Amino acid sequence: MNVRRLTLADLDDCARLAKDRGWLPERHKWGLLFEVGEPYGIDAPDGDGLAATNVLTFYGDDHAVVSMVLTASRYERQGLAGRLMEHVLERAAGRTVSLYATEMGRPLYERLGFRVAGRAAKHTGVFRGEPSGRTRPATEADLDAILRLDAEVFGTDRSALLRRMFGFGVQVRVAEGGFGHCWRNDDNTVIGPVVARDEGTARALIGDLALHAGGEVRMDFDLSRQALIAWAGEHGIGSPWQVSMMVRGGELPGDRACQYLPFMQALG
Repeated sequence: MNVRRLTLADLDDCARLAKDRGWLPERHKWGLLFEVGEPYGIDAPDGDGLAATNVLTFYGDDHAVVSMVLTASRYERQGLAGRLMEHVLERAAGRTVSLYATEMGRPLYERLGFRVAGRAAKHTGVFRGEPSGRTRPATEADLDAILRLDAEVFGTDRSALLRRMFGFGVQVRVAEGGFGHCWRNDDNTVIGPVVARDEGTARALIGDLALHAGGEVRMDFDLSRQALIAWAGEHGIGSPWQVSMMVRGGELPGDRACQYLPFMQALG
């Protein structure tokens, strides 16, 4: 049950562990999390890869996100996930901590003091529509304005992550009062983050990013956004898969009304 900080040399074993639990390997996603977060693991006692993992990502001095909580099927129900969670909560040092939880994982998090703060769902499909004419591709020159808006809306510092959008993603787009990003995962293109001062601007960004990406896209909507979800459904996006947004030690940061899509569930 010894916890250690993972390195890029462990990336293949992380992908193997994900596949063992029925997840996609998502090496591109894991690579970003290794860069911006603190990945931890417990080595498998039989010497075959990793028995369990999670990742802790800090936002400023007041918030942190936990993700990639995985235990190898042959080691489940032996307390490994709880041991790793205790480690990262200690590392979080009094910060508010949030995560997205499946129904299977939720009882563990509740025992550790997390509470449900909302519900979200992954929606996928091929977006149908026309360009909005309201957005344009962003350049590095737009970064300062993006960071200022995000600092105001997100409520804590995720600038280190947002600076990676131009190298990690497929495209970043901006509009008056908003920005959005999309990135390629194993089986689709994820739209997120999308931050905007109003829903009309958010729809323009989401639609233009999805049209640029082509093929199947993924959007992780807060289930309170029924009008936006209905709009996405009218444009071909459906098949929801639900999770709980959970938080410990405080409230979710920032102005949630202007946070339309997360970067990814693993990053809040």
